[in-house]
Amino acid sequence: MVMNECSKKYLQSFKLYIEVERNFSKHTVVAYSSDILSFLIWLNDKNVEDVVYETLREYLVYIQQFNYSKTTTARKIASLRTFYRFLYRERVVDANPAIGLHSPKRGKSLPEFLTDSEIEQVLNNIKMDSPAGYRNRTILELLYATGMRISELSSLNFENLNLEENEITVFGKGSKERIVLVSERAKKFLETYIKKVRYLIFKDEKVLSQSPVFINKTGYRLQPQSVRLAIKDVVERIELPKHVTPHVFRHSFATKLLENGADLRIVQELLGHSSISNTQIYTHVSTERLKQSYNIAHPRAN
Repeated sequence: MVMNECSKKYLQSFKLYIEVERNFSKHTVVAYSSDILSFLIWLNDKNVEDVVYETLREYLVYIQQFNYSKTTTARKIASLRTFYRFLYRERVVDANPAIGLHSPKRGKSLPEFLTDSEIEQVLNNIKMDSPAGYRNRTILELLYATGMRISELSSLNFENLNLEENEITVFGKGSKERIVLVSERAKKFLETYIKKVRYLIFKDEKVLSQSPVFINKTGYRLQPQSVRLAIKDVVERIELPKHVTPHVFRHSFATKLLENGADLRIVQELLGHSSISNTQIYTHVSTERLKQSYNIAHPRAN
C-alpha cells in the first residue's frame, strides 16, 4: 500500500498544525502523526476528501486485528478526529466524517506508587560513589519532592531555579508554566550537585556557565531515558517487586500529599493537571490504603 501525493501534503500540514498551533507535546505529535500515517497508507490511493463515516468505521474494524489496548485505540480515534477537524477547518473536506466516532470506554487503573519505606529503600541504594550517581540521587529526590514529570525536570535551566524561595518554575504539557515547591532535603542535594558535583561530570567552563541544570558526560542535556535506566538498575539490585518509573515518583508524591490531608485543588496545581478529574484518581489510591489499614488493624474488619 502507498500514499498519494495529496495525502503526504495533508499529513505534513497536520503535523505542523498540532506541533505549532495546537502546541501538542513532542510525544503526542509523534503518536498522532504515526496514527494518521497508518490510516493514509490504509487508504492507499483513495483521497481523504472522499472519506465518509463508514470508511472510518471500516478502518477501525481493520485495526482490531492488531489487538491494540483500549488506550491505544482511543488515541487512534482521537487522532482521526483531530485530523478531520483540521481538514474541515482548512476547507479540504465539506463535512467532518469523524464527528460520530466514539472512543472505547477505558477502565481507570489505579496508579502505581511507592510507600515511604520503598522510597527510602530506592533512594538509599543509589550508588553515589561517582558524580553521575550523585546527580541521579538528586534527580530522584527532586522528583519525589516536587511531583515533576521527568520531561519537566530534564528541561530545567538555571533561570528556572529560585532556591532562596524553595521554588522551581517548570513548563508542563502545552508549555503551561507553573511553580513547584522544593523540600529542604531535596534543595540541599540540588545545591550540592550544582556547586560541587556538576563540574565533575563534564569539565568545561562554557557548559558550566550555561543551562541546562542536569547534564550527561558529554555536557549535553540529560535525557529522561538515562534516569529510567538508573531507576531500573537500583530496583533490580534491591529486588523491589514493583515496576518503578520516574512517573511512579510523581504518583507517590501526589498520594502522600492527599494522605496527609492536602486539598485536592492544591495537588492539582502542583501537578499541573488541567482538569481536577485527572487528580481525583489519587483519592481512590488513598481510599484503598485506608481500607487496607482498616482490614489489618480493626478486630471486626473480617
